[in-house]
Amino acid sequence: MNDLALTDDSMLDLLARTVQNSKNAAAIHFFGHTLSWSEVDDITDSLATGLINHGVASGDRIGLLMQNVPQYMLSLVAIWKAGAVAVPINPMLTPKDVRFIVNDSDASALIGLDSLVERVVSDDSAEAFPALLVVTTTAGEYATAWPEVLTLPRPSTVPHSIEWGRLLGDAGGPRPFPPVTADQPAVLTYTSGTTGPPKGAVNTHANIVFASRFYEQWAKLDQADVVLGIAPLFHITGLVAHIGPSIVTGAALVLGYRFEVNLIADLIEQYRPTFTIGAITAFIALMTDPVVKGRDLSSLTTVYSGGAPIAPTTVEDFERTFGPYIHNIYGLTEATGPCLAVPLGARAPVDPTTGALAAGIPVCNTEVKIVREDGTAAPRGEPGELAMRGPQVVPGYWRRDAETANAIRDGWLYTGDVAVQDDAGWFYIVDRLKDQINASGFKVWPREVEDALVSHPDVVEAAVVGVPDEYRGETVKAFVVLTTGSAVSPEELIRFSRERLAAYKYPRFVEIVDELPHTASGKILRRALRST
Repeated sequence: MNDLALTDDSMLDLLARTVQNSKNAAAIHFFGHTLSWSEVDDITDSLATGLINHGVASGDRIGLLMQNVPQYMLSLVAIWKAGAVAVPINPMLTPKDVRFIVNDSDASALIGLDSLVERVVSDDSAEAFPALLVVTTTAGEYATAWPEVLTLPRPSTVPHSIEWGRLLGDAGGPRPFPPVTADQPAVLTYTSGTTGPPKGAVNTHANIVFASRFYEQWAKLDQADVVLGIAPLFHITGLVAHIGPSIVTGAALVLGYRFEVNLIADLIEQYRPTFTIGAITAFIALMTDPVVKGRDLSSLTTVYSGGAPIAPTTVEDFERTFGPYIHNIYGLTEATGPCLAVPLGARAPVDPTTGALAAGIPVCNTEVKIVREDGTAAPRGEPGELAMRGPQVVPGYWRRDAETANAIRDGWLYTGDVAVQDDAGWFYIVDRLKDQINASGFKVWPREVEDALVSHPDVVEAAVVGVPDEYRGETVKAFVVLTTGSAVSPEELIRFSRERLAAYKYPRFVEIVDELPHTASGKILRRALRST
């Protein structure tokens, strides 16, 4: 894959070209309503002007608290036009967690769906957020027909807020916007906090431009494509693999509020998207839900999945059911998304030692190495910490100098993930360093045990953690989700894994659960399981 020619463009520069070349083409599809690129440009001009008129200044941080609705992309672009920095916030967070991000980023404004903002901003919000500008909008603002499968959130009145329509109306005539350069922060993307409190990664315009153009080149996208937005837009994947390629190429973006299998099948049949990327759990849901069986998903020709490990059997089953091969991709918030990926049309090999599907090869313009504990480079075949550098790596964390110095050293981002490279140059993600289990002095990587369990025909998903053990110090426990109607017992699964793993690796305990806790990107929250 050829490297990308690096430019000094901001995301606004790329948007301006798309508007100029495709102003009447579809930009966003949302439940029967379509916005053109010209409309996107006009709305975001008015929204940016309204924000500036209400005191937003260049460099201000503005929170975004929404599901996958058109207002998300519109707000994001308007924030950039105002010279400000967007702070995406997971709508599934508790009010306490949302307040943490608002306060940690020192946000001057919050734009969100009224049903979500209502939980965070109350009558005492003047005391909690003394200078916060709150802008609210409704989930159905740009929907022609809300689908029956989704409950439309009731309209709510949020105290001390300005409604979306009023902010647009307050814009008045056009005004000049502050200049935006490639090295300016575009978003503060807060990490999922799987190993500690969330930190805001400072993704610059240059970072996002590179990552967005990577998807254009790697997935061979152009204006004729249609992007299906199933990854949450507040996550780095939704930003650079949905919104980003849409802005870069002019391809229309299909949004569906939140993931629901029957709804996603409806959107695919209606808008015929060609490209998508999502957590592997989304594709498992599409594949295993009986309602989706027989639906026409044939327009999807290019499919990627990232954020969580992928079992080879899952990829095979999805391809057999729907046709497209799921290409693996690996990235991080701190790398503005892509780091390793399977080239389009290639098939990822399987590590014969662990049974893990390869994460990919380094993406364009990117160097990757495996590092031992002593800091020296590990030879091929030896696991170690994965480190990478490239134009997508952030300059650091927001107001976290110590954490920045620890994560980014001499331009190399140390990921905290354990990986190994084979003789052919493919990289395999073994596990997180902090998730390693020490059983009687033996190292156990949860991924290897999980992959063994998922190879059982009745297992949909598995998560493995270390639990205290008086004799071994730690021992292996597995949490397993079974296929509908399965009667397989924990004892059977223990025997199954014992036949496939070393004696110190197989789980001594198996607990069957209805579902596993995940981050928005699909990563299993092993920390939550350890506390159960």
